[in-house]
Amino acid sequence: MIGFGTWPLRGHPAHAAVSAALAAGYRHIDTATMYGNEAEVGRALADSGVSRDEVFLTTKLRPSDAGHERSILRKSLRSLGTEYVDLWLVHWPPPRPQLRRQVWNEMLGIRAEGLVREIGVSNYTLGQIDDLIADSGEAPAVNQIHWNPQRYDAQFLAGHRARGIVLEGYSPLKDTDLADPVIAQIASASGVSPAQVVLRWHVEHEIPVIAKSANPGRMAANLDLFGFSLTADQVARIDGLAAS
Repeated sequence: MIGFGTWPLRGHPAHAAVSAALAAGYRHIDTATMYGNEAEVGRALADSGVSRDEVFLTTKLRPSDAGHERSILRKSLRSLGTEYVDLWLVHWPPPRPQLRRQVWNEMLGIRAEGLVREIGVSNYTLGQIDDLIADSGEAPAVNQIHWNPQRYDAQFLAGHRARGIVLEGYSPLKDTDLADPVIAQIASASGVSPAQVVLRWHVEHEIPVIAKSANPGRMAANLDLFGFSLTADQVARIDGLAAS
């Protein structure tokens, strides 16, 4: 449920941050070809001593790599030092519907070979997803999007669930007002930080969330979400921030 994001870390800071995240207990690591840090992520995983099968590893395909999906994935696997990734996403929708369909069908074929466990998309609309389903007969496992209280959309979330798609949120704290009185009051009442309230709000909605920090203290706090919970009223109050 709680993933460690690696954008925009590169080089030694990327290796150090992923190493610290794994040491802190993260077992879900999110990277992408575009991030330019797959080698550092792979090296940190190898150095950690954590078994590969204990880590859920995500990477992403750039839309500009359409037509080269297989070679790009193999390069990613070499950089990551693994024989497979758990989740492979199209990072952004390719510009034309036909190209989106071609990429998706190519990814379906690659998944059948065992190089990836699951495939999905990122930053897609429900209309774009429906087009993929109509063409291929299969929905993405995941749609990873920018998500936080201000972006909450109950209908959009329900639409994913009706299609059997996991909505996964990235950049949960970016453009979130952690000083908002609703969030601050709930944090005070729960004895936790406002950031922890926002991340726990994702968990209450059963939305996997990708949080990033290079600060070991914040890494640990972002993962420490299971010693408290939010009431239904508190969740509803946070939901309401989208309309305010």
